[in-house]
Amino acid sequence: MPQYFRDSPESLVPDALAGFAAAHADLVAYNPDHGYFHTRHIAPARRVGLVSGGGSGHEPLHSGFLGTGMLDAACPGRIFASPHNRQIFEASRAVARADGVLHIVKNYTGDRINFGIAAERLAHEGIRCARVLIDDDLATDSDDIAVGRRGTGATLIVEKILGAAADEGRGLEDLVALGTDVTRRARSLAVAAAAHTTPQSGTPAFTLPDNVLEFGVGIHGERAEGTTPHAPLGKLVETMTDQLLAALPDGAGTRVLALVNGLGSITSLELYGIRHAVAKALDDRGVGLDRSLTGTFVSALDMRGFSLTLFATDAEALRLWDAPARTPAWPL
Repeated sequence: MPQYFRDSPESLVPDALAGFAAAHADLVAYNPDHGYFHTRHIAPARRVGLVSGGGSGHEPLHSGFLGTGMLDAACPGRIFASPHNRQIFEASRAVARADGVLHIVKNYTGDRINFGIAAERLAHEGIRCARVLIDDDLATDSDDIAVGRRGTGATLIVEKILGAAADEGRGLEDLVALGTDVTRRARSLAVAAAAHTTPQSGTPAFTLPDNVLEFGVGIHGERAEGTTPHAPLGKLVETMTDQLLAALPDGAGTRVLALVNGLGSITSLELYGIRHAVAKALDDRGVGLDRSLTGTFVSALDMRGFSLTLFATDAEALRLWDAPARTPAWPL
């Protein structure tokens, strides 16, 4: 049974928050009264504060991307639980700029509800607030799913591109339009060979037979619609690539940015092998790889798996992607 290094299940998240704040005290600060992180460095031209958040267990998302060129504030919830609307409200009020605040929200019911309540409270105080909803998970692209596609790896791409645009002084409406367009041009798929284990009990969220993968798994351990045999890596990546390219908007997908993301316990050795397979699959299909990012950015505790996100690029998106950022977890 996997063992978590912590004093108790209850102490895991608060101890981690305190440790993160101390480890990156030059970049971020933690407000313990209201439970949010904020950046210590604000771009002087920024007119809109950028706020995101979600359950703990997905580190380094979101707090790892606080700083110049990315987020102004991040609200961590309990493990796999949405932050409280009070956290979001206080964080948003603290970092709102002259043109208000923009919420970057993954498409989960709890996140939508709590960010929505916070937005209503901000409106009562005269603070402009808008939302970009991230819904990139191809595995939940079905009319049978009422809430629509889940928000996953594309969250990082949106946070980076919007952060660079906000640093240029763009207004709230422009940022909403840009973030919505970036989300529209991104799709993700995740596979896992083993589920995450819960810190409370150490038991896996689900079990799989040997040599079987969960194809389309969610970042909270949501089961996929089906499983697939554990094929050679090249074949697996080709299948994922074909499905993702087919799901991009018409006319998009001739040139892409690829995010190869570890879900928790996969090794760097494997991730770079996956990145190699992705580049080959794209090249074989005549798709240009403009940029790539490989590592663990949107995790699912200790899930043994990875996700692949493809984003259809253009010159403006690449310019913003390449803009400098300084945060605890941004690698470039």
